[in-house]
Amino acid sequence: MPFVKTDALSKLPDVLAVLTTQWRASAFGFAGDPNARTPCLDRIADGSLWLRQAVTPHPFGVFARAAFLTGTRSPGNGLRDYYDTLPADSRTLAHAFADSGYDTAFFGKWQLFERDPKAPVVGEEHARVVVPERRRGGFGHWEGFESGFLLNDPLLHGSELPQPTRFQGYQSDVLVERFLRFRERRTSSRPLFAVLSLDAPHPPYAAEASGIQAKDPESIRLLKGTTRNGEERSIARRELAGYYAHVEATDRAIGRLWEAWNRRGGLFAFSSVHGDMHGVDGKFRKGWPHEEAVRVPLLLAGVGLRGVNDDLLVSLTDLGPTLLGLAVGEGELGVDGMDLSGCLRGGESGPAQQELSMPSVPPFAKQCPYVWTANRVAGRTEVFPESGPSFAIEHYAKAEFEA
Repeated sequence: MPFVKTDALSKLPDVLAVLTTQWRASAFGFAGDPNARTPCLDRIADGSLWLRQAVTPHPFGVFARAAFLTGTRSPGNGLRDYYDTLPADSRTLAHAFADSGYDTAFFGKWQLFERDPKAPVVGEEHARVVVPERRRGGFGHWEGFESGFLLNDPLLHGSELPQPTRFQGYQSDVLVERFLRFRERRTSSRPLFAVLSLDAPHPPYAAEASGIQAKDPESIRLLKGTTRNGEERSIARRELAGYYAHVEATDRAIGRLWEAWNRRGGLFAFSSVHGDMHGVDGKFRKGWPHEEAVRVPLLLAGVGLRGVNDDLLVSLTDLGPTLLGLAVGEGELGVDGMDLSGCLRGGESGPAQQELSMPSVPPFAKQCPYVWTANRVAGRTEVFPESGPSFAIEHYAKAEFEA
């Protein structure tokens, strides 16, 4: 895409994409979850477009992040296994927006560079991995961490922090404040495209959640379809108590972000890279082709779009090209992502289906133990395991909870 002339730059909106981790599409007050305290996102949703059929192309973080950034699904984007890295020559959203005259910035969880498979996944060792500038996806300003799942007192490094530096506080709060500080200090007249990538509400669920007191596990109302096994139901309730505390804490941080962002305006997107089964059908965590892992929240605000769209089949792979289309009038990225801005503005039809997959089995307990591909339409998903018979998953129109 050709560079936008300077006299047109002032007409282009700032664009911010907020990506959380493991946030179910149903885990909001506005979506009807009786456990979720999300007053800030409820207010944002009231003035936004809620795309209820949004899904992740891969219900696992590393693959989903790569697909979002490149517009190409795994393994075509270079990631087949959990410890694969995003190729250095990958063309990303940062390059596409920069070509259109934007400054670009990334804050938060990267998870696309080298990690030691022998090191603990949770902890400082992965958090202290320094991502070199040439491996930061082309973002002009980058501040974050490779991985480590440090929900409190994160270690950040990047454009202005050569080495990992400790920041006191809850990760979501810290990253929101770091981004807002960066935005306020900007002197550039160019529009800004930024990604804010948050760990929460990913495990460890028992971690402190910014002063939010977790609910009594016995008070948690489980989704219909949750396992009837007593021990597994206890695990689900205990994990969900911590999960919803992190949902509430991160909602509060996003409220501060939205208040500052909305004063100056721009295009705002909120989503998650995948969900969590939390005991539905006796399954936990992600990687599964079921709705609780695959369907993700997607809110778009600031572009004159409001209401609820129950029909448009949209994937995180499409989100980047669609943001480009809404911001500059044309979206092109990767080989799989579609610019659906014409569908959102009216007059164009969306895709007939979405393709989903798990390209490999990550080496962790509780996750889906088989490789699969799937074709998803609004009412059902046809799943094709690498070995074994295919099967269908019927979708719910709205998540329902036990009494």
